[in-house]
Amino acid sequence: MRGWHAHREAVDTLVESYRRIPPGSRIRLAKKTSNLFRPRAGNDVPGLDVGGLDGVIAIDTAAQTADVQGVCTYEDLVAATLLLGFIPYVVPQLRTITLGGAVTGLGIESTSFRNGLPHESVLEMDILTGSGEIVTATPDNENSELFEAFPNSYGSLGYATRLKIELEQVPPYVTLRHVRMADAAQAIKTIESIAETGEWHGERVDGMDGTAFSPDEIYLTLAHFTDTLPSGGPGSLSDYTGQQVYYRSIQQRETDALSINDYLWRWDTDWFWCSGAFGAQNRWIRRVWPARYRRSDVFHKIVGLDEKLGIIKTLDRIKKIPGRERVIQDVEVPLERLPEFLEWFDAEIGMRPVWLCPLRTTRSWPAYPLEPATTYVNVGFWGTVEVPADAPAGFVNRKVEEAVHALGGHKSLYSEAFYDQETFDRMYGGEVLAAARRRYDPESRLSTLFEKAVRNS
Repeated sequence: MRGWHAHREAVDTLVESYRRIPPGSRIRLAKKTSNLFRPRAGNDVPGLDVGGLDGVIAIDTAAQTADVQGVCTYEDLVAATLLLGFIPYVVPQLRTITLGGAVTGLGIESTSFRNGLPHESVLEMDILTGSGEIVTATPDNENSELFEAFPNSYGSLGYATRLKIELEQVPPYVTLRHVRMADAAQAIKTIESIAETGEWHGERVDGMDGTAFSPDEIYLTLAHFTDTLPSGGPGSLSDYTGQQVYYRSIQQRETDALSINDYLWRWDTDWFWCSGAFGAQNRWIRRVWPARYRRSDVFHKIVGLDEKLGIIKTLDRIKKIPGRERVIQDVEVPLERLPEFLEWFDAEIGMRPVWLCPLRTTRSWPAYPLEPATTYVNVGFWGTVEVPADAPAGFVNRKVEEAVHALGGHKSLYSEAFYDQETFDRMYGGEVLAAARRRYDPESRLSTLFEKAVRNS
């Protein structure tokens, strides 16, 4: 536990590092990890020192809350809360996503159909603004404007140094049912029923996500948090950090059981299914690939290394592949439009499997305005597709943006975006963000959301 004294010292260090950045220079974080998938312009100005802001400050089990520093990873946060029998309301899939990053950049997971998005369980935040001040923002204090605008602002309004979040008490085990759907139409009926009742065949559903391997092979994975061990005892719990690959088990097993910790990180070991691109699912390579290096942040670093060395581009030239575009996106579409989107996706993109994660928000947030109490489905797809040699930048990703927009959905901004500014501002709360920037960043020390998401500043 970091403690309040150490936290205050870390905040002082952060503010001092802000003051050392030359006037007129743009502000950025000097952060060790990133889960962004968009290029960023180089910057030779020192970043903000957040080295001491990566821990849990305090946990109040009676109030079921935690005070957490902004750069604390969910891996470290969960390790601290699980010792006391709690987890955050929503735990994003990848270990090195930070709490501040999930709130300012949106995060999602299987509890989102009942708990919404990570920022919806935030009670208050301390934020370093573009003017270099630390302000406390809550839903109803003098900085409520900043609290409202902060989710999905990606650092364009400042950086959270402390967040007070609600916690959920959980038992130690999770049982799973992988329920095969005949098609997307059956999937949406089942999702809507579970979202409304919180149950499936009389059993409480605590987590729900899905994997669509093909149009007629879609599984909904229904999680039930429980105190009861499976009949086989601890040895009957599955472990997907070793030689077994979690996503393959979905097709192979109707039921499963994991510890709560292993359930939360079930997708991280193989980066969903993307570890296959690095050979990590080959049984011979997997045997000699140390388990501690089979995790999302390692694979992310390998991708960055390839971008520097151009290995895949070289191989494509040898194979005479004219061009390749990275399509790494998460989009939200209204539940009833999911079959239409998947049909379009198969015809135009042709990438499977895709991840499905239902969600409902409690209210509309300006920078990511989903309709409250309406069920959406996050569709995640991550890979590359071949394109013509003369294809314009973002050829395929632009198609995705147009299709999602036409269906009344939204696209997450952690990856590349190609909107024009007028469309972007209309979709992502441009007026609200601009008003907040005028108050909290009058000298425009921070890049705007459009500059970050589209211009890659």
